[in-house]
Amino acid sequence: MLKNGTYAAWFKTPLGQGTGIAHVADGKIWGRDSLTTYSGSCELHGDRFTATVSVKRHSEGNTNLFGVDDFEMKVEGICVGKIGEYIATTEQAPGVALQGTLILSEPQPAAIEPSAPTPTFNPDKLAKLPKLSR
Repeated sequence: MLKNGTYAAWFKTPLGQGTGIAHVADGKIWGRDSLTTYSGSCELHGDRFTATVSVKRHSEGNTNLFGVDDFEMKVEGICVGKIGEYIATTEQAPGVALQGTLILSEPQPAAIEPSAPTPTFNPDKLAKLPKLSR
């Protein structure tokens, strides 16, 4: 099931491949990559999901993976555990399919707080090496 959270996104079409970040929360999806921002809505059906996503260019650079700058794409996918796989299409680029993978980001564990103050380093307390004779 596609869970609320932040996902690393990897995607490809015959025109190339890319990576980005996608956020999912309460039926909404949004994110960005190096060229575009995207936002839309998603519906969950058990392990399957569908989404309608608007994509807008925010920076000059390479050609978008669909070959058009601003478009709406239809997404269909499945998510089991922390990994989702999907296919996206757009009417603005007929015959071009985007294949993608979503990987749910894990929260970083909290740093362990020391239970006692860190002792002060004193080199005089280190063991002494024996003197070598010449």
